[in-house]
Amino acid sequence: MQKLKQANLYRSELIPVSGKLVERYNKCLVKLGFMPTKLKEFSIDGIGWSPEIAEEKKNLHYLNNGEANPHAILISPLQKGKPVYVPFHTFDREMMQHVFRTHNQKINDITRDSAICLDFDQDIDAFYEPLDILKYDKVTIHFHLIDNLDSVQKEQLQLVEKFKTGNNFIDENLQQQLLESAKTYGDLRNRDLDLHELQYSTDSFFTKAFGGVYVLRDFISEIVVFEDEKWYKEAIKDTTHDVLIYHISQPELMAKLRDHIIIECDLERAVKTDRYKRIKKFEFAQSLKETQHPIQTILNDKVLFKSYLNKLDIDSRKRVMGVERYLEKLEISNQYKIGDIVDTKFYEALHQPHSSLPSKHIDLIWKLLVNISAKDILFLYWYDKEQFYINYETWDDSMRDWVIQEISNNI
Repeated sequence: MQKLKQANLYRSELIPVSGKLVERYNKCLVKLGFMPTKLKEFSIDGIGWSPEIAEEKKNLHYLNNGEANPHAILISPLQKGKPVYVPFHTFDREMMQHVFRTHNQKINDITRDSAICLDFDQDIDAFYEPLDILKYDKVTIHFHLIDNLDSVQKEQLQLVEKFKTGNNFIDENLQQQLLESAKTYGDLRNRDLDLHELQYSTDSFFTKAFGGVYVLRDFISEIVVFEDEKWYKEAIKDTTHDVLIYHISQPELMAKLRDHIIIECDLERAVKTDRYKRIKKFEFAQSLKETQHPIQTILNDKVLFKSYLNKLDIDSRKRVMGVERYLEKLEISNQYKIGDIVDTKFYEALHQPHSSLPSKHIDLIWKLLVNISAKDILFLYWYDKEQFYINYETWDDSMRDWVIQEISNNI
């Protein structure tokens, strides 16, 4: 990952945590029911997730109490606007934006000397069956301060009122209690520590529960797409929910998404785009075996591209050039079918969210598309960084150089 880091393409916006902040972070972990970290230094993202702690705990989603109960930790106002690098749901970042829009000033004040634990409550204690995810509707965001600072404030205010009553100002025990409270927690009299709970409404979304599930609402029919075959097979046994259920690898899924005006593909228009060129180059690079030149050089040089294209076996050559061959044949006769000439995964990769979709659904549909066919390395990086990083590890150094070049040129 070193090359990605040097190009600022790998978790470049993490916030360093050390000293007192580690202590506060650990108090949050304990309050949420987790074991504290032994690390003295680490980094966090916008939701309070740390890659170093995830590695220490050998649990990528260590801030979850089961799949139905995710949490967040706020220890710094610098977390505002930062990425959520390993979201459990596609709406996690939106929820954090909602939190900061509503409580930004209070968060700034509280995190000066305290920390905040967030509980995302869907009124679901635990999942039992895969279609339990359809219960997602409204998420209530609860806030909890470490050291119960809000309760301490009430106690401190009560002590102050008692101190002001009658001759209590000469009570040495009362004076001592006030001093100890002030030394421990500071003067809380004028602090606004009231973080009222928030509501967040979900519509279509992706969750990592049950191995990864897309829930597509607001369309002709409700569609549920499973990434995990085991949970897909379990879900199709359900007869109580009126939803369409697919596994992400089913060819019928793409047809249904087109029928429901969720995705579209115009090959004549697509072939003129930079995105098509990028997908074709990726497909070409995947077909290359032993080369005398670096892959990056081959993909950037038209002469070398043609030279190596002609060295491919005929099936690989047809796969790389399938779209252009199909469009050429279509000019002569309309008897040809896409599936007879264009590779299925290549064709799937050229789809895009339908132009009629509202903006709130577009990112989710892009994420679904890049997971159906992960041939556009730029869009995979944009919409599913975790999968991108997994795929990145399988490429050789020269391929990685080309990938970094393509992403860097489009940021």
